Amino acid sequence: MQQSSARPHAGDTIALARPDIGERELAMVLAALRSGRLALGPMLGEFERALAQKLGVEHVSAVSSGTAALHLAVRAAGIAPGDEVVTTPFSFVASANCILYEGAKPVFCDIDPVTFNIDPDAARAAVGPRTTGLLPVHIFGYPADMPRLEDLARKHGLWIVEDACEALGAVHEDGVPVGARGNLAAFGFYPNKQITTGEGGALVCPDAATKARVDSERNQGRAPDMDWLDHVRLGFNYRLDELSCALGLAQLERLEELLSARARVAAGYRERLADIDGLELPCPDSGGARRSWFVFCVLLPEGVDRVAAMAALRARGVETKPYLPAIHLFSFYRERFGYRPGQFPVCERVAERSLALPFHTQLGDSELDHVSGALRAVLAELRASPSARRPRARSDNGGT
Repeated sequence: MQQSSARPHAGDTIALARPDIGERELAMVLAALRSGRLALGPMLGEFERALAQKLGVEHVSAVSSGTAALHLAVRAAGIAPGDEVVTTPFSFVASANCILYEGAKPVFCDIDPVTFNIDPDAARAAVGPRTTGLLPVHIFGYPADMPRLEDLARKHGLWIVEDACEALGAVHEDGVPVGARGNLAAFGFYPNKQITTGEGGALVCPDAATKARVDSERNQGRAPDMDWLDHVRLGFNYRLDELSCALGLAQLERLEELLSARARVAAGYRERLADIDGLELPCPDSGGARRSWFVFCVLLPEGVDRVAAMAALRARGVETKPYLPAIHLFSFYRERFGYRPGQFPVCERVAERSLALPFHTQLGDSELDHVSGALRAVLAELRASPSARRPRARSDNGGT
């Protein structure tokens, strides 16, 4: 896709995210429409096989969202009411909610201050007598420390479900693609992800029997032969339609191109923002691990009012978003489980200062210049204004 070279016009806003849709995607979706088969058709199997090949795995089940993939994953892992599952509070809320769907309890632990992924030492301390599983998240596309988490799981007899919804294309330092370690692993394909199916997701299954179960559960628990007269288990309407699969197939054909374009944008931001005092950029790849760029989130300098910064950036035509609030400080989680500020200080520090900048494949040099220049100017103005630096009352969801 050709890079844009025009600076935004007055009144225009540089969007936070934008899907990269080309002629191939349009043609594939049109072909699916013309086929007259809009659900449970051939595109579903083709998309699953193509994704499995990209990941280097054998069994993939495509579903209606990353959340659906996570829900089916914990069920396939054997979760039961009353179980406890150790997970991260720094994530999109679905990674914790999927545990609640089955009457189990998410037990949060703090995160690594560099990668923002679950801290294996904190996870070890959080394991208790009712713990049955671990649910790490490869946050912002950076691989979690799976070898240490897998050691922990083996020691305590725990299952693992990986939330890889933000990490398609990422690689662990041992060279294994994220999602291909033999664990249940969920992917998401929302329009801001590395590839999109509109809505949609997929679950990597460790064996054929698990895939058969997941395929049944996503389709209302119908029998494997698709007989309308028999539903063999409790199921859900988690199917992925043919139009979404067609779009996903076209996007997978371009996966390397899309990943490369996102890496280019990330490198452009890093070059332009590296010298801003106090601004923390995403951690670089380390030890052979390779990030798959999902978003570009910075941590604002200490003391800078994020609400004021976002408003000033919006006035300059730059869309931003706090990414991500701390799950344990959402009102629902505080009221239900008694979580309170200060329990997970690293997570809370990151959640209070994080800011996602516009990030998608179609950002060119002029847009990167505009966003970076606007951020530089806003931070300078806020630092020069005592009133703008005055601390605000902290909100229940980590400052957002």
